[in-house]
Amino acid sequence: MVRTFILQGLSNAPELRLLYFLLFFLMYTATLFGNLLLIIVVRLNSRLQTPMYFFLSNLAFIDICFSTTIVPKILANTISHDQVISFLGCATQMYFHLALGATECLILAVMAYDRYIAVCKPLQYNAIVDKKLCLSMASGSWTVSFLNSVIHAVFTFQLPYCKSNHVNHFFCEMPPLFRLSCADTWFNEIAVYISGGLIALCSFLLTLLSYVHIISAILNIHCSKGRQKAFSTCSSHLVAVSLYYGTIMFMYFRPRSIYSQDRVVTILYTVVTPMVNPIIYSVRNKDIKEAIRKEVNNEAQL
Repeated sequence: MVRTFILQGLSNAPELRLLYFLLFFLMYTATLFGNLLLIIVVRLNSRLQTPMYFFLSNLAFIDICFSTTIVPKILANTISHDQVISFLGCATQMYFHLALGATECLILAVMAYDRYIAVCKPLQYNAIVDKKLCLSMASGSWTVSFLNSVIHAVFTFQLPYCKSNHVNHFFCEMPPLFRLSCADTWFNEIAVYISGGLIALCSFLLTLLSYVHIISAILNIHCSKGRQKAFSTCSSHLVAVSLYYGTIMFMYFRPRSIYSQDRVVTILYTVVTPMVNPIIYSVRNKDIKEAIRKEVNNEAQL
């Protein structure tokens, strides 16, 4: 019975360990700073107390937690020769990684729906997307994702691991764990595909459908400034969606026979995406930039 797992590091070359540690430390610091700043700015600025920024704050909090489930362990393993993770620690890491990843998918879909109502039904926006609906959609996204993750965590860690305890990855993820089991993992793999279809794919299709209506509405606007203004409210979200879903689908929606641990792609959606999301939303959002500038000026005056 396996009681501990050994995670494979990013590199076995001693000369690269320090470089990787500094790189991931800087990215993690940027992730924490950027997303915390976004949450604080939205919280303190009365102009940003709208549904769009409420969901954006949820996304920023998810990115902080999502990165925190992975990066600190990477940093510890990079500078240490002891790359052991306990059975419970591995289960906990996988549970939160799956739960937060699914929550981000659903929140991105909810944000797309919010933009659809804002662009296609602007006069009814305040009546449709009220505080009650926002709280219901956000809490529903969190609840569904964490319950779904319980199922995967229970099924995965009930498997007998008798082949090896060396995980061919830098964190605990289902496919490399399946390879270590001496039991048939067919049921677990089917559960992954069903879960992916119900959460990730459905969220993506809902997002895609929202943007089909949004683009159609924008093209029907005769004024070029009006079209530009309508598109600017969605462009940041569209970039974030493309980055996140593109990497997720490339990683998971492939047959096991051609599945490989694409570490660059994994790093992209677990480390890089949480870091760049606040940058994407800040650089392309005038309200966020003005709010940050205002807070900085207030601090400077104090």
